[in-house]
Amino acid sequence: MRYIPRLLLIVGAISLAGCDTGPKGSIGFSLPDGDITRGKAAYIEFQCNACHVNEQVPQLDTGAPATISVTLGGETARIKSYGELVTSVINPSHKVARRGSDDMADEGGTSKMVSYNDIMTVSQLIDLVAFVQSSYELSPYSHTNYPVYWLPEPAQKD
Repeated sequence: MRYIPRLLLIVGAISLAGCDTGPKGSIGFSLPDGDITRGKAAYIEFQCNACHVNEQVPQLDTGAPATISVTLGGETARIKSYGELVTSVINPSHKVARRGSDDMADEGGTSKMVSYNDIMTVSQLIDLVAFVQSSYELSPYSHTNYPVYWLPEPAQKD
């Protein structure tokens, strides 16, 4: 019982950390809706299909075996948020470094993904994110069936 107040304190602190209202917080940040069709065109134009697999776009044949193959879209238990996808494009090392993936990062933990920050326009970014996000399909949640192994006999009254 004495651990419950500590647990509540920790959970509260973590929750508040996610609501950063400081100068680098995300409160108030919003991009306009993107266009899925233009996003697909940007996906092809920037040759995202050289390293990423998406059911809606054929894999790019570069003539060399693919060194990286990251699937985008498909059935998932949790849809990727807009913020997660934007961050993945503009700062791909963000998650790669935490995963410690040798095939997707160099020795320093930096993502091998090409930086498009000085190449892609904001409009292309929001369209690309709209396309990628539309590629995900939320899988239905299946409840666990717990079988009844034993039912107590009802108490008998005399």
